[in-house]
Amino acid sequence: MGLDFSGVPAQVVTDRQVMLPASVAALGAFDGVHRGHQALIRAAVDSAREQGRPAVVWTFDPPPKVHFGRAAQLLPLAEKLARIAALGPDFIVVAQFNDCYARRSADDFLADLGRIGPVQIHVGADFRFGARQAGDVTLLARHFSVVEAPVTCCTAGETISSSRIRGLQASGRAAEAVPLLAAPLPLHAIGAALLTNDIRHREDDNA
Repeated sequence: MGLDFSGVPAQVVTDRQVMLPASVAALGAFDGVHRGHQALIRAAVDSAREQGRPAVVWTFDPPPKVHFGRAAQLLPLAEKLARIAALGPDFIVVAQFNDCYARRSADDFLADLGRIGPVQIHVGADFRFGARQAGDVTLLARHFSVVEAPVTCCTAGETISSSRIRGLQASGRAAEAVPLLAAPLPLHAIGAALLTNDIRHREDDNA
């Protein structure tokens, strides 16, 4: 499925559908696609443009913390995809995070990434993957060229994170979270049912 928000159409695919000879990738749960996530994704897209390679954003639905019941989801999938697409990647890869996926090993995830031929991967320092979070950025860097994203701070100097945004919302300070979640522009409305159903149909077709 194609989404066009920035002059560059983004193809939304599942992790079982994608195959590329080379790419520059951004990895993460990206729950909320807050300003820190946006900076990470923009850096990957800019690097891909400079290298003349496809830009890929690889994410998970639901975010792992949400699946395990450790956090409430900040955005529905449709809005998350809209925000990511507005940043201009060529592909958005959505991996369905369920009990089966959570049991897969770190090596399984590394093999999945190999299918997009990443010449460079942009990721946050706290990124984990594989069963029991066995994989980390150090392991990822043994297999691929990794760019660790710098921390993004608000005007008060505090780190912008999904956990901080949830904390603000839970403590009745939702107004303070709004600028941290500022949507990238241009951003247009998309049908939640259309996007979500399309991805589910693709999963069913490849089951």
